[in-house]
Amino acid sequence: MNLHEYQGKSILKSYGVSVPFGIVASSPEEAYNAAKEIQKQTGSGKWAVKAQIHAGGRGKGGGVKIAKSLDEVRQYADQIIGMHLVTPQTKKEGKLVRKVLVEQNIYYDGPENVEEYYLSILLNRDKSKNMVMYSPRGGMNIEQVAEETPDEIFTEVIDPMVGLTGFQARRIAFNLGLSGTAFKEMVKFSLALYKAYVGADASLFEINPVIKAADGRIYAADSKVTVDNNALFRHKDIAAMRDITEEDPLEVEAGRFDLNYVKMDGNVGCMVNGAGLAMATMDMIKMSGGNPANFLDVGGTADAKRVEEAFRIILKDPNVEAILVNIFGGIVRCDKVAQGVVDAYNNIGEINVPIIVRLQGTNAEEGKELIDKSGLKVHSAIRLEDAARLVNEVVK
Repeated sequence: MNLHEYQGKSILKSYGVSVPFGIVASSPEEAYNAAKEIQKQTGSGKWAVKAQIHAGGRGKGGGVKIAKSLDEVRQYADQIIGMHLVTPQTKKEGKLVRKVLVEQNIYYDGPENVEEYYLSILLNRDKSKNMVMYSPRGGMNIEQVAEETPDEIFTEVIDPMVGLTGFQARRIAFNLGLSGTAFKEMVKFSLALYKAYVGADASLFEINPVIKAADGRIYAADSKVTVDNNALFRHKDIAAMRDITEEDPLEVEAGRFDLNYVKMDGNVGCMVNGAGLAMATMDMIKMSGGNPANFLDVGGTADAKRVEEAFRIILKDPNVEAILVNIFGGIVRCDKVAQGVVDAYNNIGEINVPIIVRLQGTNAEEGKELIDKSGLKVHSAIRLEDAARLVNEVVK
């Protein structure tokens, strides 16, 4: 689950990570009042007004402004709230901005006296350990840094049973070229950030940039936080932060029926049981010349009702020109899936896209008989490659 910047920073702050003082606002007037409160608490006479969407590169799209007066805070909030912000990480239509984060100015004494770094914590799947990745070239896309100056990217591999050690935190500060107060602050910052990463059951903490202010203090100027969905049962407070307006509506609807659905850009809808089989099915469609329109795993306990709901969700995608149902009956019974296909046809009404069904395993023959006797215009296949080829043919 992705979080907004202000939500991620609230988690960071609770673990002792230094973040700028900020207040979220849903209207220009709220932003104005937030700026006044920030000025009262910090004495700051400048403010950052930042769009809150689940995407990076907001500044490049006009979603981050520096206000030098309270009236400018109101003006920028009015411009940003309600805009469809387009960034390198959004679709071409952009994302609707509903909130802004108003923050104190941490570039005090001028931006020329501030240094920016990159710091992230994530899982290194090759080593089955956590990893800190960092660079003295903050404020840039890390992919660009890796391409232009790979020698300026450093990593610390962390044994999850031990955690980030003191000597690793000191090495981070040393490799970033810090000394004195800033060195000590970065050591504290890194240790607190790793504590937050583990404590929140996160899969990614990315701070870009990490700021060294003119007085040597270290701040998380931004935060990109992704929390492991499988751990949300342990974090009711974090689960409550979910913003479904930032998610694909079809994926949200699928979640209500315990369907694992991810929308893609192709034209062949997929309904499969099991994540591995779903991946293999999409690969086979691609190899046969088609393009999968989604990943959809109905799970090992799929019944007729869930199959019908899965059909409804797939058919809401206007790009779908054919549907491939590929079920291996291990735990799930193929006849139940077949009944779901029949029910979907009868309950949804006219379905104008061809459907190819491949059933193998438990009660596969009974399932095929159900479909054959239903009178539906459904194509059947035995081998997966035959099903994928048939999909490609009917699409063409």
